[in-house]
Amino acid sequence: MKKDYLYNEIADNIANKINSGVLKADEKLPSVRNLSAEHGISINTAKRIFLELEGRSLIRSKPQSGYFVSPPNYLQLPLAAASQPIPIANNREPDQLMNKVYSTMGRRDLTLFSIGVPSGSLLPTAKLKKEIVLATQELSDGGTAYEPLQGNIKLRRMVAVRSLAWGGNLNEDEVVTTNGCMNALVLCLMALTKPGDTLALESPCYPGILQLAVSLGLKVLEIATDPITGIDIEALKKLLPEIKVCLLVPNFNTPLGYCMPDENKRKIVSLLAKHHIPLIEDDTYGDLHFGTQRPKCCKSFDLDGNVLWCGSVSKTLAPGFRVGWVAPGKYKEQIIKLKLIHSLSSTAIINEAVGNFLLTGKYENHLRKLRRSLTENYQQYAAIIADHFPEGTKISRPQGGLALWVEFPKHIDTGKLYNYALKLQISISPGRIFTLQDQFHHCMRLCIGLPWSNELALKLKQLGKLAKALQ
Repeated sequence: MKKDYLYNEIADNIANKINSGVLKADEKLPSVRNLSAEHGISINTAKRIFLELEGRSLIRSKPQSGYFVSPPNYLQLPLAAASQPIPIANNREPDQLMNKVYSTMGRRDLTLFSIGVPSGSLLPTAKLKKEIVLATQELSDGGTAYEPLQGNIKLRRMVAVRSLAWGGNLNEDEVVTTNGCMNALVLCLMALTKPGDTLALESPCYPGILQLAVSLGLKVLEIATDPITGIDIEALKKLLPEIKVCLLVPNFNTPLGYCMPDENKRKIVSLLAKHHIPLIEDDTYGDLHFGTQRPKCCKSFDLDGNVLWCGSVSKTLAPGFRVGWVAPGKYKEQIIKLKLIHSLSSTAIINEAVGNFLLTGKYENHLRKLRRSLTENYQQYAAIIADHFPEGTKISRPQGGLALWVEFPKHIDTGKLYNYALKLQISISPGRIFTLQDQFHHCMRLCIGLPWSNELALKLKQLGKLAKALQ
């Protein structure tokens, strides 16, 4: 087990250096003998590591010369543009298109590029089943009783412990469990807003958040967003007088997948606190980093409890379990009161099972494998897009998460592409559903959380062929 772990650790470390640009294209790697000596591993293990990296298309061998870093295909494609939404709050949503896309959820006859969750085949289903059985045995009442209002103590403690990795330094008393992250966002918005208030969001933004804001009677102010660094701080500054609450997904948001730099997080937390504007932080994707380090959160820089940090295992472990949480800072009393009214208690057995899964280290082992699959998928998707999609196609550069944003030339309407693709059992997410404004008609989001296969590659190529036919 230790040898396998070391093998994976070394391979992943080299892969991360390549993906992050530390190791450049065409740069020569150490020899098999040098790698063996450097890490104290056998020659055969060193060869196995290079073969693994070659299988991921990250390196290539040159006869008599050794191994070299392969030029990444995605660098052949231009970067998707920064958004420029109109700085006017509104609450109009593309109901018909959004309903069409989400009506395909759960359909096994379709290739669901449209639904942003990891495939069940990438999740530790058998291990989770065992944890549920164990939870019924460990709970004194077999899980039939209500949990404490604030939530399962084991789960809250493990969420707090894991916060140390990103500088959160939480304790279990600062965490409230919820029925998934969306429930956490609902409670936060209900605690902080009333109908008619203005909510600031990134643009493009996850459709579920847009629908939630509209359902609560809020006006949505979409802020210009860069595909690498996230929300434009200067644009945000100009609109502060109009904003009641800000909701951001700074770590690998969907659909762009960027990771906001730490300094930007610090500036935004300070800026909003200075103007007494609460910040709701959706950190659902924070554990899905492609690099070696789990990124900090806005909550890491929160000095006065103004950040309500929300998370879940819905995008990492078990979408159907609906296990989430919030560390609401100074708004804890309001959140607990609303939880009492609207849900009272989470599912005891499920929360206990997830708490155990986090406690035993199984979660981190699972994440390491999932992150590797997602990184490889991103590279595979990008390679096919570079070779088979229309000339002029641009993509995002996700640093983690489950999404790849594709920007076609402006004359290609992804609403029409959705209809044509569905006839080939392919479902995509047209860009228009990620905004309440008249924009992103030529864009789409693809979920990279599907298991890679020849059939999946074929579906991507078919999608590219359809897009070319719309030119």
